[in-house]
Amino acid sequence: MVSKTISNVLKGILVLVVVASLIGNCVLIWLNTRRTPKCPARQVNLGQPVMHDERSAVFADLSVEEFHQVSDYMTKIPGMSISTDPLSPPSVDYLYMIDLSLPKKLDVLNHLDTNGPKPAREATAVVFHGMNNNISEYVVGPLPNPTYHYDVTLERYGREIPLTARPVNAGEHILIIKFLQHVLKPISTLLLDSFGIDASANPAYYQNMPSGVKSGDRQTWFSLCRNEEGFFIHPVGFEILCNHKSTDNMSWLVIKVLYNGQYFDSILDLKKQYEAGTVPKISYKAVPNYASLKPRIKPTGVGPQQFYAQGERFSIKNNHIVYLDWSFAFGLSPLRGMRVFDVRFRGERIIYELSVQEAMSVYGSVTPNLMLTKYLDGSLGIGRCAYELVRGVDCPYSATFIDTFHLLDTGVPRRLRNSICVFEHDMGRPLRRHFSEIVFNSYGGLANSALVFRTITAIGNYDYMWDFIFYQSGSVEAKVHATGYIASSFALKDNFPFGHQVAENVTGNIHTHFINFKVDVDVLGVENVFQTKDMEFVNVSMPWMPERYTMIPKVVEKQLQTEQEAALRQDTKTPRYLHIASNKTNRWGQQRSYRLQVFSYTGDHLPESQAEERAMSWARYKVAITKQKDSEQSCGSLYNQHDIWNPAVDFSKYIEDNESIENQDLVAWVTTGFLHIPHAEDIPNTVTVGNGGGVLLRPHNYFDEDPSIHSADSVYLAPGSEDSCDSNRMACLAQETCSPVLEPFTYHGFKVETRGKN
Repeated sequence: MVSKTISNVLKGILVLVVVASLIGNCVLIWLNTRRTPKCPARQVNLGQPVMHDERSAVFADLSVEEFHQVSDYMTKIPGMSISTDPLSPPSVDYLYMIDLSLPKKLDVLNHLDTNGPKPAREATAVVFHGMNNNISEYVVGPLPNPTYHYDVTLERYGREIPLTARPVNAGEHILIIKFLQHVLKPISTLLLDSFGIDASANPAYYQNMPSGVKSGDRQTWFSLCRNEEGFFIHPVGFEILCNHKSTDNMSWLVIKVLYNGQYFDSILDLKKQYEAGTVPKISYKAVPNYASLKPRIKPTGVGPQQFYAQGERFSIKNNHIVYLDWSFAFGLSPLRGMRVFDVRFRGERIIYELSVQEAMSVYGSVTPNLMLTKYLDGSLGIGRCAYELVRGVDCPYSATFIDTFHLLDTGVPRRLRNSICVFEHDMGRPLRRHFSEIVFNSYGGLANSALVFRTITAIGNYDYMWDFIFYQSGSVEAKVHATGYIASSFALKDNFPFGHQVAENVTGNIHTHFINFKVDVDVLGVENVFQTKDMEFVNVSMPWMPERYTMIPKVVEKQLQTEQEAALRQDTKTPRYLHIASNKTNRWGQQRSYRLQVFSYTGDHLPESQAEERAMSWARYKVAITKQKDSEQSCGSLYNQHDIWNPAVDFSKYIEDNESIENQDLVAWVTTGFLHIPHAEDIPNTVTVGNGGGVLLRPHNYFDEDPSIHSADSVYLAPGSEDSCDSNRMACLAQETCSPVLEPFTYHGFKVETRGKN
């Protein structure tokens, strides 16, 4: 009994000791945390040679105030009656878009390089003239208080733009929904029995683009889907072809209907045969939503996080970013997407403009919607679809986020909160390193820390992640990765040559992805040449054994002289080294240049015999070099999608005049991308791994040595100095710990934020 009492007392004491120990440890941890300093917000780098430049404002996107000023001006033009209501019907004159009108390059260079006058700030206003059946583009200026406008449609495109070339705006979209509800009402029983679709509800659908088969058409196949998350991969086997060309929606017509692989001339024709039992019927069967992105298990994990131990090493001021030796201006075009200007390394301009231009996909299918689909996303608006980025997923948690604004089919400026992110990132592998134990013992290396400028655009079913990456070696990379939902079709027995079955009654259809980047490289000025380098094996005699020969590689160099020579087609062998070069030389007598290194896995381009090909003729070329012209701003246009047979911009025309590219201001148009044959692992979403492409601009004899050797991040180890902080900051990192300051998680992406006038 006594021993049992003693045992209980000892157990009680032991419990008290354990509890006290836990409390003590918690207190010590808390006290230590209190003593750990917070990481600084910004690193003070007194040796930083690059400063912000107020003159970068010449490239700045329009402000909310400027949008309102242009809108007010346009609606008050005498003799015009322009509406700004996004729900305007097609029959009225509607102000569809306002965007920055970029000034001429020579005027900008004069302003930047010689302190010349600031170019007039102007905007482009796009008006759908429903009353005149055409589209006009107007330049409006000067901002902030516009006093003039002039029509530049003929100057830019050489002809009038017909109203049928317009994108489907919000007003027309609403009318289409109402039209579909009306025409589907007679077959409400069929839709419910076959697909579980309520004909009176807003239909879930996607449509083919372009709308028709010839210029002037506006005939669209609408594919119905189940109305649930990820509807793009819930096709139901019902498609309807509608003619909505007339600006009077009461004149719209149903032309054809597809049900379970069989075509009908009208809704009533289908209804009659369905009720007579002469049509093979589809029976609705509820299935779990395989398209949902809800986690299949409870989320409990948080992956590794990066933070700035010494504070951010980049600075953002208005539309200008400075990072170590780099500086550049930035913007987000509502049509084209992400772009940067006046990119400088150590104060020298490397790139005048680096921008996303176009994203194109061509689909294959036996069903009419995807059979006709050839998407040109620039006509839909790549930048307008740059919605809010999710902290910790779309960008590192510690990234800096930037809001953008656009006025494209919104009536008033729309705020896209946190639509750009900027962060310095450890790429996970050294930029350079070497360990030596032969003759001399040493280690030298440099972590590959780079600045990433990113946006992600959700254009319908697909999400494109766009990155511009700035390396300490003087290289710049433009990359794109695709994710999101595949476009799909109802599985029919003869559809599988055009894709694989990826879910019940669902075919993932084969399609291409072609992406175009514009790279206006200025190597030590605007008088550059285009060179190629490659190799060939030559058989040479050995000098010390003349009777013996050996095959060795030799450098083969060529300087291309004209635009047609420098239009490097997809279906031809391309030299491995492509250079924009100056006639100036480095210390070793070599021409200073920047190399274009393209990473691409594209499929075949649409044959040039096809009428639609001219609207995407830029995709003929891996790389095309043209003489810079302010009139050749982009490889596509707002109108190419819906008048794909008679495009407003045919890129191949840029090359037809075959101008000299020797000692000229040169622009590289780079095409990258990948072929996508969807597979089961694309359900529910395509992953970014392996689905992308890009172009790397890297110095080639531009410097006298690798510029990263001057990086303050460099590490050097020699025997006996392994623990010294003098040449190895990593040795002291553990003694300089700090506690990261994390912003609270917020997300506002589901709110539509517009900015009216104050």
